[in-house]
Amino acid sequence: MIKKIIISACLLISFVSFAQQGTASPYSFYGIGDMKFKGTIENRSMGGVSIEQDSIHMNVENPSSYANLKQTTFTIGGTYGTSKLKTDTQTAKTSRSTFDYLLLGIPMGKFGAGFGLIPVSSVGYKIRNDNSATPGATSSQFEGKGGVNKVFLGLGYKLKPNWNIGADIQYNFGKIETTSLEAISGVASSTSETNTSRLSGVNFNIGTMYQSKIKEKLNLYTSLNYTFGSTLKSDSQTTIQVDADQTVFPSDVRNLKLPNRLTIGAGVGEARKWLIGTTVAFQGSGDFNNNYNTNENVQYESYAKYAVGGYYIPNYTSFASYFSRITYRAGLKYEKTGLVINNESIKDIGMSVGAGFPITGSFSNVNFGIEFGKKGTVSSNLIQENYLNFSLGFSFNDKWFVKSKFN
Repeated sequence: MIKKIIISACLLISFVSFAQQGTASPYSFYGIGDMKFKGTIENRSMGGVSIEQDSIHMNVENPSSYANLKQTTFTIGGTYGTSKLKTDTQTAKTSRSTFDYLLLGIPMGKFGAGFGLIPVSSVGYKIRNDNSATPGATSSQFEGKGGVNKVFLGLGYKLKPNWNIGADIQYNFGKIETTSLEAISGVASSTSETNTSRLSGVNFNIGTMYQSKIKEKLNLYTSLNYTFGSTLKSDSQTTIQVDADQTVFPSDVRNLKLPNRLTIGAGVGEARKWLIGTTVAFQGSGDFNNNYNTNENVQYESYAKYAVGGYYIPNYTSFASYFSRITYRAGLKYEKTGLVINNESIKDIGMSVGAGFPITGSFSNVNFGIEFGKKGTVSSNLIQENYLNFSLGFSFNDKWFVKSKFN
Protein backbone atom coordinates (compact mmCIF):
# COMPACT_ATOMS: atom_id res chain seq x y z
CA MET A 1 0.00 0.00 0.00
CA ILE A 2 2.82 2.39 0.89
CA LYS A 3 4.50 1.69 -2.43
CA LYS A 4 1.29 2.50 -4.32
CA ILE A 5 0.98 5.77 -2.42
CA ILE A 6 4.58 6.72 -3.20
CA ILE A 7 4.16 5.95 -6.91
CA SER A 8 0.82 7.78 -7.18
CA ALA A 9 2.18 10.84 -5.38
CA CYS A 10 5.31 10.99 -7.51
CA LEU A 11 3.33 10.58 -10.73
CA LEU A 12 1.03 13.42 -9.71
CA ILE A 13 3.94 15.68 -8.78
CA SER A 14 5.76 14.88 -11.99
CA PHE A 15 2.76 15.54 -14.25
CA VAL A 16 2.21 18.87 -12.50
CA SER A 17 5.87 19.84 -12.73
CA PHE A 18 6.05 18.96 -16.45
CA ALA A 19 3.36 21.54 -17.07
CA GLN A 20 5.52 24.22 -15.46
CA GLN A 21 8.37 26.17 -17.01
CA GLY A 22 11.48 24.00 -16.81
CA THR A 23 14.06 26.44 -18.16
CA ALA A 24 14.84 30.12 -18.27
CA SER A 25 17.29 29.95 -21.16
CA PRO A 26 16.91 32.38 -24.08
CA TYR A 27 18.30 29.60 -26.27
CA SER A 28 15.10 27.65 -25.61
CA PHE A 29 13.49 29.90 -28.26
CA TYR A 30 15.07 27.72 -30.96
CA GLY A 31 14.12 24.26 -32.14
CA ILE A 32 11.99 22.32 -29.66
CA GLY A 33 13.57 24.09 -26.70
CA ASP A 34 16.47 23.57 -24.35
CA MET A 35 17.40 19.86 -24.30
CA LYS A 36 16.72 19.05 -20.67
CA PHE A 37 17.40 15.39 -19.95
CA LYS A 38 21.11 14.54 -19.72
CA GLY A 39 20.84 11.31 -17.71
CA THR A 40 20.13 10.40 -14.11
CA ILE A 41 21.79 12.37 -11.31
CA GLU A 42 24.27 9.54 -10.76
CA ASN A 43 25.43 9.77 -14.40
CA ARG A 44 25.30 13.57 -14.64
CA SER A 45 27.53 13.81 -11.55
CA MET A 46 30.18 11.99 -13.62
CA GLY A 47 29.86 14.34 -16.59
CA GLY A 48 27.37 12.01 -18.28
CA VAL A 49 29.50 8.85 -18.17
CA SER A 50 27.26 5.74 -17.94
CA ILE A 51 29.22 2.61 -18.83
CA GLU A 52 28.99 0.24 -15.85
CA GLN A 53 26.47 -2.61 -15.62
CA ASP A 54 24.90 -1.40 -12.37
CA SER A 55 22.54 -3.59 -10.34
CA ILE A 56 20.95 -0.87 -8.13
CA HIS A 57 20.81 2.22 -10.37
CA MET A 58 18.78 2.92 -13.52
CA ASN A 59 20.72 3.78 -16.67
CA VAL A 60 18.17 4.98 -19.23
CA GLU A 61 20.83 5.97 -21.75
CA ASN A 62 21.38 2.30 -22.63
CA PRO A 63 18.39 -0.12 -22.40
CA SER A 64 20.66 -3.17 -22.18
CA SER A 65 21.54 -2.08 -18.62
CA TYR A 66 18.11 -3.20 -17.37
CA ALA A 67 19.23 -6.84 -17.60
CA ASN A 68 21.66 -6.22 -14.74
CA LEU A 69 19.08 -5.09 -12.18
CA LYS A 70 18.83 -7.39 -9.16
CA GLN A 71 15.91 -5.68 -7.40
CA THR A 72 12.98 -3.56 -8.47
CA THR A 73 14.32 -0.01 -8.73
CA PHE A 74 12.13 3.08 -8.45
CA THR A 75 13.93 6.36 -9.15
CA ILE A 76 12.92 10.02 -9.11
CA GLY A 77 15.04 13.15 -9.46
CA GLY A 78 14.74 16.92 -9.52
CA THR A 79 16.88 20.02 -9.92
CA TYR A 80 17.06 23.56 -8.63
CA GLY A 81 19.08 25.74 -10.98
CA THR A 82 20.27 29.32 -11.16
CA SER A 83 21.73 31.12 -14.16
CA LYS A 84 23.44 34.43 -14.77
CA LEU A 85 22.72 35.69 -18.27
CA LYS A 86 25.03 38.27 -19.71
CA THR A 87 25.72 40.18 -22.91
CA ASP A 88 28.38 42.77 -23.66
CA THR A 89 26.35 45.40 -21.81
CA GLN A 90 23.73 43.73 -19.58
CA THR A 91 23.30 40.97 -16.99
CA ALA A 92 20.28 39.20 -15.49
CA LYS A 93 19.66 36.33 -13.06
CA THR A 94 17.12 33.53 -13.31
CA SER A 95 16.16 30.44 -11.30
CA ARG A 96 13.81 27.45 -11.66
CA SER A 97 12.92 24.17 -9.96
CA THR A 98 11.96 21.07 -11.95
CA PHE A 99 11.48 17.33 -11.73
CA ASP A 100 13.89 15.53 -14.06
CA TYR A 101 12.61 11.97 -14.31
CA LEU A 102 10.43 9.23 -12.85
CA LEU A 103 11.66 5.68 -13.62
CA LEU A 104 10.93 2.09 -12.73
CA GLY A 105 13.15 -0.93 -13.44
CA ILE A 106 12.07 -4.54 -12.95
CA PRO A 107 14.42 -7.58 -12.99
CA MET A 108 13.06 -10.73 -14.67
CA GLY A 109 15.81 -13.36 -14.58
CA LYS A 110 17.99 -12.87 -17.65
CA PHE A 111 15.65 -10.09 -18.73
CA GLY A 112 15.12 -6.67 -17.24
CA ALA A 113 12.47 -4.07 -18.06
CA GLY A 114 12.46 -0.33 -17.62
CA PHE A 115 9.85 2.34 -18.19
CA GLY A 116 9.32 5.91 -17.13
CA LEU A 117 8.37 9.49 -17.82
CA ILE A 118 11.02 12.08 -18.73
CA PRO A 119 10.98 15.74 -19.84
CA VAL A 120 13.10 15.82 -23.01
CA SER A 121 13.14 19.55 -23.73
CA SER A 122 11.79 22.73 -22.21
CA VAL A 123 10.86 26.18 -23.52
CA GLY A 124 10.90 29.09 -21.08
CA TYR A 125 11.95 32.59 -22.05
CA LYS A 126 10.76 36.17 -21.79
CA ILE A 127 12.63 38.79 -23.80
CA ARG A 128 11.72 42.48 -23.74
CA ASN A 129 12.86 45.38 -25.89
CA ASP A 130 11.40 48.45 -24.16
CA ASN A 131 11.54 51.68 -26.16
CA SER A 132 8.37 53.21 -24.71
CA ALA A 133 10.23 56.35 -23.61
CA THR A 134 10.99 57.24 -27.25
CA PRO A 135 8.00 58.66 -29.21
CA GLY A 136 7.23 56.64 -32.32
CA ALA A 137 9.62 53.81 -31.37
CA THR A 138 8.55 50.14 -31.40
CA SER A 139 8.65 48.08 -28.21
CA SER A 140 8.42 44.29 -28.32
CA GLN A 141 8.11 41.31 -26.01
CA PHE A 142 8.68 37.63 -26.79
CA GLU A 143 7.56 34.87 -24.44
CA GLY A 144 7.55 31.08 -24.70
CA LYS A 145 6.64 28.11 -22.53
CA GLY A 146 6.10 24.36 -22.77
CA GLY A 147 8.30 21.56 -24.06
CA VAL A 148 8.48 17.92 -25.10
CA ASN A 149 8.20 14.92 -22.74
CA LYS A 150 8.54 11.23 -23.39
CA VAL A 151 7.32 7.93 -21.99
CA PHE A 152 9.38 4.88 -22.78
CA LEU A 153 9.37 1.12 -22.40
CA GLY A 154 12.62 -0.82 -22.64
CA LEU A 155 13.82 -4.40 -22.35
CA GLY A 156 17.31 -5.74 -21.69
CA TYR A 157 18.59 -9.31 -22.04
CA LYS A 158 21.75 -10.90 -20.62
CA LEU A 159 23.30 -12.93 -23.45
CA LYS A 160 26.23 -13.91 -21.24
CA PRO A 161 27.20 -13.04 -17.65
CA ASN A 162 29.24 -10.10 -18.96
CA TRP A 163 27.28 -9.13 -22.10
CA ASN A 164 23.87 -7.42 -22.33
CA ILE A 165 21.73 -6.26 -25.24
CA GLY A 166 18.56 -4.17 -25.16
CA ALA A 167 16.08 -1.92 -26.94
CA ASP A 168 13.37 0.55 -26.07
CA ILE A 169 10.51 2.40 -27.71
CA GLN A 170 9.84 6.05 -26.87
CA TYR A 171 6.73 8.15 -27.40
CA ASN A 172 7.40 11.89 -27.48
CA PHE A 173 4.62 14.38 -26.82
CA GLY A 174 4.19 17.98 -25.72
CA LYS A 175 2.98 21.49 -26.40
CA ILE A 176 4.91 24.70 -27.05
CA GLU A 177 3.23 28.10 -26.87
CA THR A 178 4.92 31.31 -27.97
CA THR A 179 3.65 34.89 -27.88
CA SER A 180 5.08 38.02 -29.47
CA LEU A 181 3.75 41.51 -28.76
CA GLU A 182 4.54 44.80 -30.52
CA ALA A 183 3.46 48.32 -29.65
CA ILE A 184 4.43 51.76 -30.95
CA SER A 185 4.95 54.57 -28.46
CA GLY A 186 2.14 57.12 -28.72
CA VAL A 187 -0.16 54.71 -30.59
CA ALA A 188 -3.05 53.20 -28.63
CA SER A 189 -3.25 49.90 -30.52
CA SER A 190 -0.90 46.92 -30.24
CA THR A 191 -0.42 43.65 -32.11
CA SER A 192 0.12 40.20 -30.66
CA GLU A 193 0.79 36.84 -32.29
CA THR A 194 0.31 33.54 -30.45
CA ASN A 195 1.52 30.22 -31.82
CA THR A 196 0.49 26.93 -30.22
CA SER A 197 2.20 23.76 -31.43
CA ARG A 198 1.27 20.25 -30.36
CA LEU A 199 4.03 17.74 -30.96
CA SER A 200 4.06 13.94 -31.07
CA GLY A 201 6.18 11.12 -32.45
CA VAL A 202 7.81 7.73 -31.85
CA ASN A 203 11.47 6.70 -31.92
CA PHE A 204 13.60 3.67 -31.07
CA ASN A 205 16.86 3.06 -29.24
CA ILE A 206 19.09 -0.04 -29.13
CA GLY A 207 22.18 -0.74 -27.08
CA THR A 208 24.72 -3.21 -25.76
CA MET A 209 27.09 -3.32 -22.78
CA TYR A 210 30.10 -5.58 -22.31
CA GLN A 211 32.60 -5.97 -19.48
CA SER A 212 35.65 -8.16 -19.02
CA LYS A 213 38.45 -8.69 -16.51
CA ILE A 214 41.85 -7.22 -17.27
CA LYS A 215 43.34 -8.34 -13.96
CA GLU A 216 41.93 -9.88 -10.80
CA LYS A 217 40.59 -6.56 -9.48
CA LEU A 218 40.55 -4.55 -12.70
CA ASN A 219 37.64 -4.57 -15.14
CA LEU A 220 37.09 -3.10 -18.60
CA TYR A 221 33.63 -1.59 -19.18
CA THR A 222 32.19 -0.72 -22.60
CA SER A 223 28.87 0.66 -23.76
CA LEU A 224 27.33 1.32 -27.18
CA ASN A 225 23.87 2.59 -28.07
CA TYR A 226 22.19 3.97 -31.14
CA THR A 227 19.03 6.07 -31.42
CA PHE A 228 17.33 5.93 -34.80
CA GLY A 229 16.35 9.13 -36.57
CA SER A 230 12.63 9.88 -36.55
CA THR A 231 10.07 12.59 -37.12
CA LEU A 232 8.14 14.71 -34.65
CA LYS A 233 4.76 15.79 -35.96
CA SER A 234 4.01 19.45 -35.25
CA ASP A 235 0.41 20.69 -35.48
CA SER A 236 0.57 24.47 -35.08
CA GLN A 237 -2.09 27.15 -34.95
CA THR A 238 -1.49 30.89 -35.16
CA THR A 239 -3.69 33.61 -33.70
CA ILE A 240 -3.10 37.30 -34.46
CA GLN A 241 -4.85 39.94 -32.42
CA VAL A 242 -4.96 43.69 -33.10
CA ASP A 243 -6.74 45.34 -30.17
CA ALA A 244 -10.11 43.53 -30.00
CA ASP A 245 -9.91 42.02 -33.51
CA GLN A 246 -8.71 38.41 -33.57
CA THR A 247 -7.80 36.28 -36.57
CA VAL A 248 -7.22 32.52 -36.25
CA PHE A 249 -5.31 30.90 -39.11
CA PRO A 250 -5.74 27.27 -40.26
CA SER A 251 -3.47 24.67 -38.66
CA ASP A 252 0.01 24.27 -40.10
CA VAL A 253 1.12 20.62 -39.96
CA ARG A 254 4.73 19.72 -40.61
CA ASN A 255 7.25 17.05 -39.64
CA LEU A 256 10.31 18.06 -37.65
CA LYS A 257 13.37 15.89 -38.12
CA LEU A 258 14.95 14.23 -35.08
CA PRO A 259 18.45 13.04 -36.09
CA ASN A 260 20.07 9.68 -35.34
CA ARG A 261 22.52 9.51 -32.44
CA LEU A 262 25.49 7.25 -31.63
CA THR A 263 26.95 7.02 -28.11
CA ILE A 264 30.12 5.10 -27.25
CA GLY A 265 31.64 4.70 -23.79
CA ALA A 266 34.57 2.85 -22.21
CA GLY A 267 36.39 2.80 -18.91
CA VAL A 268 38.27 0.79 -16.32
CA GLY A 269 37.73 0.20 -12.63
CA GLU A 270 37.23 -2.12 -9.71
CA ALA A 271 33.66 -3.14 -9.00
CA ARG A 272 32.11 -1.25 -6.04
CA LYS A 273 35.40 0.57 -5.51
CA TRP A 274 36.34 2.97 -8.29
CA LEU A 275 35.72 3.75 -11.94
CA ILE A 276 37.09 6.16 -14.51
CA GLY A 277 35.68 6.34 -17.99
CA THR A 278 34.77 8.42 -20.99
CA THR A 279 31.72 8.80 -23.20
CA VAL A 280 31.44 10.37 -26.64
CA ALA A 281 28.19 11.02 -28.51
CA PHE A 282 27.56 12.14 -32.08
CA GLN A 283 24.26 13.24 -33.58
CA GLY A 284 23.29 14.42 -37.03
CA SER A 285 21.88 17.86 -37.72
CA GLY A 286 18.12 18.01 -37.26
CA ASP A 287 15.43 20.11 -38.90
CA PHE A 288 13.56 21.91 -36.11
CA ASN A 289 12.25 24.94 -38.00
CA ASN A 290 8.62 25.56 -37.16
CA ASN A 291 6.30 28.35 -38.27
CA TYR A 292 7.11 30.39 -35.14
CA ASN A 293 10.90 30.05 -34.84
CA THR A 294 12.33 30.22 -38.35
CA ASN A 295 15.17 32.75 -38.58
CA GLU A 296 17.66 33.45 -41.35
CA ASN A 297 20.51 33.77 -38.83
CA VAL A 298 19.88 30.31 -37.29
CA GLN A 299 21.15 26.97 -38.59
CA TYR A 300 21.46 23.47 -37.15
CA GLU A 301 24.69 21.48 -37.30
CA SER A 302 25.84 18.09 -36.03
CA TYR A 303 25.84 17.60 -32.27
CA ALA A 304 28.83 16.21 -30.37
CA LYS A 305 29.56 15.52 -26.71
CA TYR A 306 32.76 14.49 -24.95
CA ALA A 307 32.72 13.52 -21.28
CA VAL A 308 35.10 12.04 -18.74
CA GLY A 309 34.23 11.07 -15.17
CA GLY A 310 34.13 8.44 -12.51
CA TYR A 311 33.44 7.52 -8.90
CA TYR A 312 35.24 6.34 -5.76
CA ILE A 313 33.93 4.34 -2.78
CA PRO A 314 36.39 4.11 0.15
CA ASN A 315 34.93 0.87 1.58
CA TYR A 316 31.64 -0.45 0.21
CA THR A 317 31.18 -3.03 3.02
CA SER A 318 32.33 -0.91 5.98
CA PHE A 319 30.25 -1.22 9.17
CA ALA A 320 32.39 1.12 11.25
CA SER A 321 32.24 4.21 9.02
CA TYR A 322 29.17 5.45 7.13
CA PHE A 323 31.29 7.93 5.15
CA SER A 324 33.38 5.05 3.81
CA ARG A 325 30.25 3.68 2.09
CA ILE A 326 29.43 6.96 0.33
CA THR A 327 29.98 7.06 -3.44
CA TYR A 328 31.94 10.17 -4.47
CA ARG A 329 31.53 11.25 -8.11
CA ALA A 330 33.02 13.87 -10.45
CA GLY A 331 33.14 14.59 -14.17
CA LEU A 332 33.74 17.04 -17.01
CA LYS A 333 31.77 17.58 -20.22
CA TYR A 334 32.09 19.48 -23.50
CA GLU A 335 29.06 19.76 -25.77
CA LYS A 336 28.59 21.23 -29.21
CA THR A 337 24.81 21.69 -28.96
CA GLY A 338 24.10 21.67 -32.70
CA LEU A 339 22.68 25.21 -32.66
CA VAL A 340 24.38 27.92 -34.76
CA ILE A 341 23.32 31.58 -34.36
CA ASN A 342 24.96 34.46 -36.24
CA ASN A 343 27.53 31.94 -37.52
CA GLU A 344 28.50 31.19 -33.89
CA SER A 345 28.34 27.55 -32.74
CA ILE A 346 26.69 27.35 -29.31
CA LYS A 347 28.71 25.23 -26.88
CA ASP A 348 28.08 23.97 -23.34
CA ILE A 349 31.09 23.34 -21.08
CA GLY A 350 30.61 22.12 -17.53
CA MET A 351 31.96 20.32 -14.48
CA SER A 352 30.02 18.22 -11.99
CA VAL A 353 30.52 16.65 -8.57
CA GLY A 354 28.20 14.50 -6.52
CA ALA A 355 27.73 11.88 -3.86
CA GLY A 356 25.54 8.83 -3.30
CA PHE A 357 24.39 8.26 0.28
CA PRO A 358 23.35 4.67 1.10
CA ILE A 359 20.23 4.14 3.19
CA THR A 360 21.30 1.88 6.04
CA GLY A 361 19.76 -1.58 6.00
CA SER A 362 18.83 -1.55 2.32
CA PHE A 363 20.23 -1.15 -1.20
CA SER A 364 18.39 2.15 -1.59
CA ASN A 365 20.29 5.42 -1.80
CA VAL A 366 19.98 9.19 -1.99
CA ASN A 367 22.02 10.96 -4.67
CA PHE A 368 23.09 14.59 -4.70
CA GLY A 369 24.85 16.43 -7.51
CA ILE A 370 26.18 19.89 -8.33
CA GLU A 371 26.83 21.01 -11.89
CA PHE A 372 28.29 24.33 -12.98
CA GLY A 373 29.42 25.66 -16.32
CA LYS A 374 28.67 28.02 -19.18
CA LYS A 375 26.60 27.86 -22.34
CA GLY A 376 26.83 30.25 -25.27
CA THR A 377 29.00 33.31 -25.69
CA VAL A 378 28.81 37.10 -25.63
CA SER A 379 30.40 37.23 -29.10
CA SER A 380 28.28 38.05 -32.17
CA ASN A 381 25.65 39.87 -30.04
CA LEU A 382 24.71 36.63 -28.25
CA ILE A 383 24.05 35.69 -24.61
CA GLN A 384 26.27 33.67 -22.28
CA GLU A 385 24.69 31.59 -19.54
CA ASN A 386 26.71 30.83 -16.42
CA TYR A 387 24.70 28.14 -14.65
CA LEU A 388 24.74 26.36 -11.31
CA ASN A 389 22.47 23.34 -10.76
CA PHE A 390 21.72 21.44 -7.55
CA SER A 391 20.13 18.02 -8.13
CA LEU A 392 18.60 15.52 -5.73
CA GLY A 393 17.47 11.99 -6.53
CA PHE A 394 16.14 8.94 -4.72
CA SER A 395 16.73 5.36 -5.81
CA PHE A 396 14.52 2.88 -3.94
CA ASN A 397 15.50 -0.78 -4.33
CA ASP A 398 13.45 -3.71 -3.06
CA LYS A 399 11.97 -7.07 -4.08
CA TRP A 400 8.46 -5.85 -4.89
CA PHE A 401 7.02 -8.87 -6.67
CA VAL A 402 8.05 -11.73 -4.40
CA LYS A 403 5.11 -13.62 -2.86
CA SER A 404 5.33 -13.85 0.90
CA LYS A 405 5.65 -17.34 2.38
CA PHE A 406 3.91 -16.31 5.59
CA ASN A 407 0.67 -14.46 6.21
